Amino acid sequence: LDWWQADRYCEQHFAQLLLEPQDSERGSLSKLLQSHHIRGSVWLKERDSVLHKTKRRRGHIVPVLVFRDKTDTKYVKVLSDFPALPAVTACAHLQWDTRSQEIATIFSYAVPAFINEFQLRGFVDEEGFVRFALIVHGHHSPYLPVFRADGQWHHFCVTWQQDNGTWAIYADGKRRAAASGLCSVGPCAPQAISGQGTFIIGQDQDSLGGTFRAKESFSGNITDLHIWHKVLSTEHIEKVRSCWVVEQDLVFGWSSNALEVESTIQAVALQLLCPGPVEECRVLEVGSSGFSYASCLQPLPFICHYSKDAYWQLKRAQLESSHSLASRVNTLAVRTVIPDSVFTSGVQDMNLSVALDALDILASVLREGEVPVLEPSDLLAVLQLLKQVSDLEIQEGDELEMLEQLGQYYMEVAELILEEQNTGTWSLISQVIRGPMAVVELCDRMVSLLVPLLTTERTKITIQHGNIGLHRVTVKNMWFGYGSLQRCLSSSTVAQDTAAPDGGQKYLGTSVGTAVISATLLSDQQEISTAVRYRLQHRAQVPRAGNFPVFSLLLLHVSPDAGGMWSTAGCSVAKSLPDSTACFCNHTTNFAILLQVYEMEQRTSKEEFTLQTLTFIGCGVSFCALMVTFILFLVVGVPKSERTTVHKNLILALAAGEALLMVSELAKPNQVLCFMVTAFLHLFFMAAFSWMLVEGLLLWSKVVAVNMSEGRRMKFYYMTGWGLPVLIVGVTLASSFNKYVAANHCWLNAQTNVIWAFVGPVLLILAVNSLVLLRVVTVTVASARRRSKMLTPNSSLESQIGTQLWATAKPVLVLLPVLGLTWLCGLLVHLSIVWAYVFIVLNSLQ
Repeated sequence: LDWWQADRYCEQHFAQLLLEPQDSERGSLSKLLQSHHIRGSVWLKERDSVLHKTKRRRGHIVPVLVFRDKTDTKYVKVLSDFPALPAVTACAHLQWDTRSQEIATIFSYAVPAFINEFQLRGFVDEEGFVRFALIVHGHHSPYLPVFRADGQWHHFCVTWQQDNGTWAIYADGKRRAAASGLCSVGPCAPQAISGQGTFIIGQDQDSLGGTFRAKESFSGNITDLHIWHKVLSTEHIEKVRSCWVVEQDLVFGWSSNALEVESTIQAVALQLLCPGPVEECRVLEVGSSGFSYASCLQPLPFICHYSKDAYWQLKRAQLESSHSLASRVNTLAVRTVIPDSVFTSGVQDMNLSVALDALDILASVLREGEVPVLEPSDLLAVLQLLKQVSDLEIQEGDELEMLEQLGQYYMEVAELILEEQNTGTWSLISQVIRGPMAVVELCDRMVSLLVPLLTTERTKITIQHGNIGLHRVTVKNMWFGYGSLQRCLSSSTVAQDTAAPDGGQKYLGTSVGTAVISATLLSDQQEISTAVRYRLQHRAQVPRAGNFPVFSLLLLHVSPDAGGMWSTAGCSVAKSLPDSTACFCNHTTNFAILLQVYEMEQRTSKEEFTLQTLTFIGCGVSFCALMVTFILFLVVGVPKSERTTVHKNLILALAAGEALLMVSELAKPNQVLCFMVTAFLHLFFMAAFSWMLVEGLLLWSKVVAVNMSEGRRMKFYYMTGWGLPVLIVGVTLASSFNKYVAANHCWLNAQTNVIWAFVGPVLLILAVNSLVLLRVVTVTVASARRRSKMLTPNSSLESQIGTQLWATAKPVLVLLPVLGLTWLCGLLVHLSIVWAYVFIVLNSLQ
């Protein structure tokens, strides 16, 4: 593919074109490519290209005039009235017939007073270059090389002005020749090119509008001829080369209706792929491991580059997909709108009708809730389709009503995939798509496609989630309400300069406090930067100083390229009120207000280190004590009973869990090992709590009569102690395999519902054991009261109270750790660091 197609292909497949390798990587990369039988040049993306907005080509369907051979009959007459031209620019796209070696006339303009008033001629020299010469008032410039006769399309412009007879010839965006003095002999009198003449394409006029000679005729293809009565600037010539028409001072614009075409000349429609401002693109020479440049329009091999995490996340999404959305949409469309895999789909050059039909069906399926929560593969497929539609090239003749309808469907689909029920799905493809800000960028590209809808009568368009207006410049405004976009952006990386202003505050979290808006200015279809002031309404009231918690208000703009990276660069808060914030930025981009929540008390780094150290030491002491206890049970020969059996199993489960906990940090670098450690931690700690439940049930059986034999009770205890944890872990892995492990450590993912596969059963067990403890204390106190009355009926009231207090405290102190009720302190850790120390110490002594 050519460079633009290759870049678009990689982007649509959630990758990027291979970046220019470092010097140390060249040799190994070259060997790798050669091992896959790749030779010659391969497209590269330069590393600094990310700093610039991507230049996009424009597809342009135009009528092409085909002059097959040199004859004295083939001609095309321009049906336009020409005024007197004190200055002139003529531009066209040209394909030279390489078989022709003789002089050819590209166009000639004749007036009654002078036949050779304005003319462009050319020929191919011995070195294979096409040489052009300009004729004005019969005065002839020298033939100068402008482009190679390679059979490819080339763009040229010629300019002339009467002041000093200054002229220039441009080819493919570069000035190839320029001089002055192309005017009457002697002092250059201010003489314009005369008006009311005859303009002929492809022939030299030896009389007004006729008398052609075959040897001076043109052979090749020509299209997109435009003529202005002024000298275009280099910037304007570059835009014309990229197929943008400069309307000001245009004398003749290319149109089949304004041409008189001789019957033997063939006129065909062609999609001209207009080059962007950058003519040559970077390539890697595989054999030599060196770099060079090649024409961006040249088809070359290319490589799409994925990060490992993104690639495996894509593969996992494809393997685990049910393809429910794809099958439903494809069935309704009676064709493949959403492919089975994002890897296998090719570059789709959609037209407006196909894109409209695809988005219409997709929007209806999503709107009706036939797929209530999108799977990762579904979300990726929808984003891929949105990318393809945003790359759509709007052609001349497309119905504008269809274009506006396409914009409405596009924004509706964008809104539906940002709904809150899909928040979890966005987190599952976080390595592939850096958050929902990708949708903002796609909507921005889509809004740009709607520019043809703007006219002098219609200066503003409003659709469901977007707004564009035109008044000499185009203004694009977009806004996004509160949904997945805000939820995911709240957890995006925050630049270091946005840290808490007070080191004594504890950072609790962030949330997007306003809508996300996007503003862009365009002039002649090019993005320009300008300062902007705006006011954003807060989603919630900002508490006043002294309230708890404290909110820090930060003005930030969001970059889609960085996946929603927050930054304060170039922005400042002009005025902050409890319900809104007025902002000033020296550039246009995507904006929002980030609300950072802080607690007044903040743990110092020393306190954090102390807690980590105590945790490690506590787990070590607990592990050693558990193992010594287990060995004593075996060596000393404690009589076998239900209680000792339950104690042994509880010891084993706790010891295994705490041993894994101490080494879990070492498993973080290895994704597979970390997953296994998490699963076993879940299993053993779940087993520990299950055996704590068994301890409670055993106590209950001693306090309350239970009609069950000892053998049956032990089977029930084993099923509860080991069977229940295995069942919970197995069901959790089967239902939430991709969401199981946390991002930063080897434990259950607290950002999803997976954490409840541990917290839920633990809370239930602690509740049951609390009831058991209450019942045991009640029975113990009642028994102690009866014994006291029997043994010491005349004892004092103080003595009876003391006896009952001890009868209460003794079972509580003994049973709290056995039943696992010390874990209830974990609910109080957030209140004070003291509770954190208490929690660690108590559970170390369990």
